[in-house]
Amino acid sequence: MASSEDTELDPKALDGVRSRVGEHLEGSHLGRGVRIGIACSRFNGAITLRLLDGALDALREAGVDRSDISIGWVPGAFEIPLLALAYADGERPVDAVITLGAVVRGDTSHYEIVSGECARGVQDVQLSTRVPVVFGVLTTETFAQARDRSRADESNKGREAALTALEMVSILQQGSLGS
Repeated sequence: MASSEDTELDPKALDGVRSRVGEHLEGSHLGRGVRIGIACSRFNGAITLRLLDGALDALREAGVDRSDISIGWVPGAFEIPLLALAYADGERPVDAVITLGAVVRGDTSHYEIVSGECARGVQDVQLSTRVPVVFGVLTTETFAQARDRSRADESNKGREAALTALEMVSILQQGSLGS
C-alpha cells in the first residue's frame, strides 16, 4: 500500500511535538562532504541501472561530490550485504551505504529466500556498524512493478534510497546523537 493523505506525517503537527520535548532531531538532504558507497546487483541489472540513475541524480542534486561516491557491483541481491559491510567497516568507511537491486517473484521459493536474507543482511550490517545502510532493493511481484518503481522521475526508489541515506547521516550527526 502506498502512502496516502491519511497516513502521511503532517509537517505542521511536528510543531506541537517540538514544544513538548527538549531535543527534536530531523535529518536533511544536504550531501556536501558525505561519502557514499553503493552496492548494486547485476542480476536484473536493467532495473538496477535505472535505480542507480535515480540515486546518482539525487546525490548530485544534494551536493555530493562524484569523488565521494563509490559503486560496487555484485552478482545478485544475496551478495549485497557483504559488499555493504565492506563499505561500512573497511579501511576507508563511508558515511552511508545504498543498496540497489531487484528481486522479482518467480515460480519457486527462491524469491522469499533471496529477498528475506538480503533484507536481514542489510539490517545486520547497519546495526552492527552504526552506519546507515539503506535498503533500495526492489521486491516485486512482476517486472512491470519493478519498472514502475524505477521510473526516471521523483517516484524512483533509487532516488528515495539516496535521500534516505543523506537524511540518516544528517540525523545521526545531530544533538545528543552526534560525535
